[in-house]
Amino acid sequence: MTNTQRAKRATIRDVARVAGVHPSTVSRALGSDRQARALVNAETRARILKIAEDLNFRPDIAARTLKTGQSHTVGVLLPDLTNPLFPPIVRGLEDRFAEDGFVVLLGNTDDDASRGELVLEGLLSRGVDALVVATARRSGSQFLELSRQGLPIVLINRVFDDQLVPSVATDEVAGIRMAVRHVHSLGHHRIAHLAGPQDLSTGRNRYRGYLAEMDSLGLDVEESMVCIANLYSPEEGRRCAVELLDATGSRPTAIVAANDMLAIGCYQALHALGLRCPEDVAIVGFNDAPFSDLLSPPLTSIRFPHYQVGQQAAQLVLERIADPTAPIKVIFLPPELVVRGSTCSRVQG
Repeated sequence: MTNTQRAKRATIRDVARVAGVHPSTVSRALGSDRQARALVNAETRARILKIAEDLNFRPDIAARTLKTGQSHTVGVLLPDLTNPLFPPIVRGLEDRFAEDGFVVLLGNTDDDASRGELVLEGLLSRGVDALVVATARRSGSQFLELSRQGLPIVLINRVFDDQLVPSVATDEVAGIRMAVRHVHSLGHHRIAHLAGPQDLSTGRNRYRGYLAEMDSLGLDVEESMVCIANLYSPEEGRRCAVELLDATGSRPTAIVAANDMLAIGCYQALHALGLRCPEDVAIVGFNDAPFSDLLSPPLTSIRFPHYQVGQQAAQLVLERIADPTAPIKVIFLPPELVVRGSTCSRVQG
């Protein structure tokens, strides 16, 4: 094949002519509809795929969008692309969407409302077929309105209070209760909570889980034992941890943080105050981000299956695209306690 032939964009008719089949067969073989692809036998499809590759064929997305009303793109809104929690979730999304010929467009909001609106408008202007949202606040009026207008929306790692939008998250309450129970079993009774932002379902539900388990264990929760972060960041974690450790009265011997980024801030605060983890203060995080076992000491954390969150969320999106009237599903994946070096038995003295 000459350079001139490669430079010229091949069409479905070109592929069909070389393959000796009807253009509709090529369309089915190369399309994103799995049922349509199944109508073409495996040998013929493999031959068409090879010819399409040799001819440098690329589908005309604009034409397909006009014909089908679908762009086969899904927008994904993330609050912080640098947070190690999200790459495995996005990978799960991409892998599942690729099976049905959909492409993911990422939008990073930096957890900033103004930037979030700008990114959302950019995704909508590109005609995405659906949204996967990891930035929603508990009320989520903006996304609820888009959902009512017919745009398929699925939340990841978040839920709305009224659960009116499909969501995939972990059982936040059960996870934090597991963390509190763990440090209590090691002899800790002054257990503080470094809570996440309360306008997020993750922050609110994990705080609820902390209160519920402390009550179940018969442990008092003093006002000085809880500090609420404004963001899920190491900087906020350090600020809150210093506040918890400098509070009047007996210092907590364990801190259960609402996520691993806040737990990193706890490490920083302990170092600044000349305290040791876990000898002076035990720390538990939430999410079991990929860096958790690399910290010194390695962080005890609540794990949930990140990749599966992405896979499940993509499946819910595809179901909503296929049938907008499908029942709303809210899926809670089970958490798991991963014990590492940041927690140890409390030495009574």
